[in-house]
Amino acid sequence: MTQSLRVGIAGYGLAGRYFHAPLLKGCGFDVVGVLTNNSERARHAVEDFPNVKITSTIDELIDLRLDLLVVASANIVHAEQAIAGIKAGTPVVIDKPMGLSLAQTKMIVRTSESEGVPITVFFNRRWDSDALTVKKIVNEGLLGDVFRVDSRFERFRPSLATSTWREKYSPEEGGGLLLDLQPHLISTALDWFGPAKLGYSSVRSIRGGGDDDILLVLNHESGVDSYLSASAIIGAPGPRLRVNGSKGTLIINELDPQESLLRSGNYPEGGRWNMPTASKATLHRGDEVIDVKGENGNYALFYELVKGALAGTNPWPVSTDDALAVASLIDQARVDSVR
Repeated sequence: MTQSLRVGIAGYGLAGRYFHAPLLKGCGFDVVGVLTNNSERARHAVEDFPNVKITSTIDELIDLRLDLLVVASANIVHAEQAIAGIKAGTPVVIDKPMGLSLAQTKMIVRTSESEGVPITVFFNRRWDSDALTVKKIVNEGLLGDVFRVDSRFERFRPSLATSTWREKYSPEEGGGLLLDLQPHLISTALDWFGPAKLGYSSVRSIRGGGDDDILLVLNHESGVDSYLSASAIIGAPGPRLRVNGSKGTLIINELDPQESLLRSGNYPEGGRWNMPTASKATLHRGDEVIDVKGENGNYALFYELVKGALAGTNPWPVSTDDALAVASLIDQARVDSVR
């Protein structure tokens, strides 16, 4: 009988508890340790994994003879904790963003290369229903020549949530939507349409905390322009995705259902969801509207690929080149912002 891979999770907030932990569980990993100094989160970890060891430092977590370290903590300590794992010889999954800046991301990657220890970044939205559906529809040629995509994470939260580091912290402390949601938008756009340069950037704070209203335009070498909007103060959010081609437009209005399922305590047992996880999609050609069968999303595919990479049977799910490309565009967006 094959022994389960031993995993430690640094951080047990939103990312650690509601994304990484259930996906790891579903894919058959053994969560043996959690790093947290928050008593409530420690209690949650023990509720979820009764035999888990709660640690107060990254070194204590690494000392649990891990096969994999998952860094799901606040952005400001991603680099410190990832490098500690790398130097201990433990492969690392780092929640997005890998680093706070391109320089920090390069430092993590250089350490990985010099130590010969693999790393990857959790761009899980590449396994959303909408992301997989876009790839399928584009590859089938139903849209003709794609020339523009609008990709959005927009919501309406007019009051600043000062209790969360994501909203109140400065960019130097890891706060703001440019580091929180834009990595997903950028990484999926690059995955769909290839390398890109930044054509336009507006990064600003409307509520007085971290940056909360961001529009980026990427000009892909393939000829596609990606308009990427991440905002917390849009009273009438646009569709999640609008992909425009010479033969029509693909519309996906709603978010992939997986986050809601994970937050509700569900998980993809055996690496597969036992319920539909497809977003509704429609193809528009003027007055003609055609229902399109959406692909089922599955974030567990990320950890199935991690498992294969640890066994040497496939590449890591997200390359360090991709992590560096996203970090580079984020850095440039902050510098070039018209606001």
